[in-house]
Amino acid sequence: MRIVVAPDSFGGTLSAREAAEAIAEGWRRAAPHDDVRPVPLADGGTGFTEVLHSALGGAVHTREVIGPLGDPVPGSWLQVGDTAYLECASACGLHHVPRADRTPGVARSATTHGVGELLAAARDAGARRIVVGLGGSATTDGGAGMLAALGAAPVDDDGLPLPEGGAVLAQCARLDGVPALAGIELVAASDVDNPLVGPHGAAEVFGPQKGADAATVRELDRALEVFAGPLAELAGRDVRDDPSAGAAGGLGAALLALGARVESGAGLVRELVGLDAELDAAATSGGLAVTGEGSFDWQSLRGKLITAVARGAADRGLPCVVLAGQVSVGRREAGVAGVDAAHGVAEELGLEASMADPAGTLAELAARVAPRWSRG
Repeated sequence: MRIVVAPDSFGGTLSAREAAEAIAEGWRRAAPHDDVRPVPLADGGTGFTEVLHSALGGAVHTREVIGPLGDPVPGSWLQVGDTAYLECASACGLHHVPRADRTPGVARSATTHGVGELLAAARDAGARRIVVGLGGSATTDGGAGMLAALGAAPVDDDGLPLPEGGAVLAQCARLDGVPALAGIELVAASDVDNPLVGPHGAAEVFGPQKGADAATVRELDRALEVFAGPLAELAGRDVRDDPSAGAAGGLGAALLALGARVESGAGLVRELVGLDAELDAAATSGGLAVTGEGSFDWQSLRGKLITAVARGAADRGLPCVVLAGQVSVGRREAGVAGVDAAHGVAEELGLEASMADPAGTLAELAARVAPRWSRG
């Protein structure tokens, strides 16, 4: 039987490729007669360009850009023909901010400036279509830093440029300049549908994981509400309630204001890496889909990668099993999403062991689960 191993990355511990290899190794150890096919996946977040590079080839370009804290970080994008695939987390990702530094002050000041630098570099390298993967950001600046890097700086009532960050956008009167992306087709690859502001907006939902306390969440939400005005002027319409406007701390709203089209990041990757063909082949052999991520929780059920794999498996009558670092989704909720079983490394092998050896414990979990499903 064919086993399609199609996980996302596991937080900051394993890339999607490393996770797929670990699961495949453990499964083969316990069920050597199964045809195990690793197909690492990503949505718009961390691992987006790595997964696409493995599947599509192309050239990876790296350059130093301004990171979320204002320090230089190595940003990168993948160029395939005249299309560039850019992972926003490369420039403004939460992994650039040590856990000890994820404070309210940092949450107020983190910037997407480096994302704009990467967009400009991809443009200058000849890209006519740029796909921006949204997810894993440390920022809540509504894409203001990105726009400034592209030549449209947020300014106050006196026309003075504002400092980087989200909190200062409460003083934004307008954008000074025109973003230099004429003739570029933009695609925002996102798997969250949050609006820019409000109870389901960028600050309220994602701010706390970036260091924002309750007061800072309110401050950032009010600032993004103000910034929605200049974004509407740029777009020629109000984008604050558009699906994915709140993605990556509101970076989605700025891309929408630039005319970007929203596509599912997981759906785009699923198509480009050939997941459907692998699932078709598994269906003919009475096989199985195995997916996973660091934490299988309620956010996983809101259109993220696991649900895309589960839906694809269900469409073909394939069972779908989740192997995750931790599992907090109940069996009933998982079943509604198309997941037949979910197993967590922390729950079955212990949290301490899982953190000490992420790949080894994930392989061990796969080896334990394989005999329950394999016919080999």
